[in-house]
Amino acid sequence: MALILNIETATNVCSVALALDGKILSLRENKEGQSHARILTTLIAECLAESGNKISNLQAISVSKGPGSFTGLRIGVATAKGLCFALDLPLISVNSLQAMAFKLHSEIPTNENALFCPMIDARRMEVYSAIIGQDMEFVSPTSATIIQPGSFAEFIEKSPVFFFGDGIKKTIQLIGNHENAIYFETFEPSASGMVNFSEKSYNLGAFENVAFFEPFYLKDFYNPQQPL
Repeated sequence: MALILNIETATNVCSVALALDGKILSLRENKEGQSHARILTTLIAECLAESGNKISNLQAISVSKGPGSFTGLRIGVATAKGLCFALDLPLISVNSLQAMAFKLHSEIPTNENALFCPMIDARRMEVYSAIIGQDMEFVSPTSATIIQPGSFAEFIEKSPVFFFGDGIKKTIQLIGNHENAIYFETFEPSASGMVNFSEKSYNLGAFENVAFFEPFYLKDFYNPQQPL
């Protein structure tokens, strides 16, 4: 029986889920944005307290590895690695986009041909995105994509595609009302979407090297104070 703490900080939502054998015991989220460093440890403590567990009961730490916010990912990974070092626990990483896809998949009815396109805003007309199938495997890999007319046309022409995440506003503007383009504008990421993946990784012994693990930034950090 694996008690796993799941940490999601890749977007403006700071989220923590405590799960036992793939079932969520407690979930805490903060949607204020720009407060991850301040609130994350509090959310962790609240999850443990609500479930009646101590931090010493944990058997693994799972963290959203990206892509996503550079600062958010650094906060989540640093916290996860700190807990792993202190408690001598294995570290599990989960792709942020796959976790988003699993969450939406668990919330809505879909047909077997539908594809998922989670999107995280990556500045200007760019998004972090991927195309993911019903089995939660990648149909197209995680990438930084500049949205333009015709983006994702090869998928939309063949199957319904669900677009969701904070990057879809750019997509709606350029793709428009295609019958196979289905938008979920109110979707928000959550550590709850990580639980299935972290449980599978734990059972397979698929752990990261705690000392050397780095977030999946996908592209270089952008400093608005520096010239392009």
